[in-house]
Amino acid sequence: MAQYEKNMTGYVKDYTQHLRQAVEIGKRARFDVSGREFHNIVVTGLGGSGIGGTIVSQLVQDQLKIPMLVNNDYQLPAYVGEHSLVIVSSYSGNTEETLSAMEIAMERGAEIACITAGGKVKDLAEEKGFNFIQIPGGIPPRGSFGLNSPQLLYVLHQYGFINDTFEKDLLDAADAIDANEEAIQQEARGIAEQVHGTVPIIYSDAAYQGVSIRLRQQINENAKMLCWHHVFPEMNHNELVGWAGGDERFSVIMMRTEGDHFRTQMRMNLCKSIFKKHTDKVFEIHAKGENVIERSYYLIHVGDWLSVILADLNGVDAIEVDVIDYLKGELAKN
Repeated sequence: MAQYEKNMTGYVKDYTQHLRQAVEIGKRARFDVSGREFHNIVVTGLGGSGIGGTIVSQLVQDQLKIPMLVNNDYQLPAYVGEHSLVIVSSYSGNTEETLSAMEIAMERGAEIACITAGGKVKDLAEEKGFNFIQIPGGIPPRGSFGLNSPQLLYVLHQYGFINDTFEKDLLDAADAIDANEEAIQQEARGIAEQVHGTVPIIYSDAAYQGVSIRLRQQINENAKMLCWHHVFPEMNHNELVGWAGGDERFSVIMMRTEGDHFRTQMRMNLCKSIFKKHTDKVFEIHAKGENVIERSYYLIHVGDWLSVILADLNGVDAIEVDVIDYLKGELAKN
């Protein structure tokens, strides 16, 4: 297992510091933008490096005029080519699947920009003259979310896809989280103590699916627990029926915001009463913030605390991911 300076709780505590540091890093970035016509944007990355793409694609969907895809695979879609901007996101710079997709993007003549702490991605970016932003290393990828994800916004801004209002939103998000830090930790602990020993099911508005995935991944990796997520309104057309088999083995965490579609809010209220017929462990996390960026980063922080508190309750090391290390080691033999 890699050695880190802090435990995962320490990196959760660093979250707002990371957000402010990310703004300083992003502001210093200078790209050589070719001026080519783009038809699509692809973010390729996995795990703690890839989830930022999913979340950011939702944060900017009201500004983008072309499609933005998040790719979590070795391959790239057939449409990726010279009119594509491919953003390579790999914290270590050595992610096998991401390097494969990067090679394909190079072969097809796509514009490539990279976000990394080093490794082969940084080496290729320097060798080929790709635009890239380097972030500090030595942190577990999932613990660097506050450093990593804002760089996607800066890349999109450098290429002229979004305006610069996100910068203030990120700083306002950090301030709001700091102002509510004690309450955030208390809320996270209260929920963690109740969902401990259950299988958590995470729900949100579809516009916050990336935030729900982040919480699922954090519970998976930090607390070493299985859980799943779904979104409204889609779950009303399938999973809701599955609650006929629901019972006290399950708990529900509903992530809610003032920006949720008004019909989705109605659906959530109705479904909350349905869930409670099967389990009394139904909880809501309400985002604070004036916009989607502030609300998303707030919810992510609550979820990060929830996951490390669950790890403590489970008696496990939140940083340890030995099974992933084992898998990588076995794959490296072939």
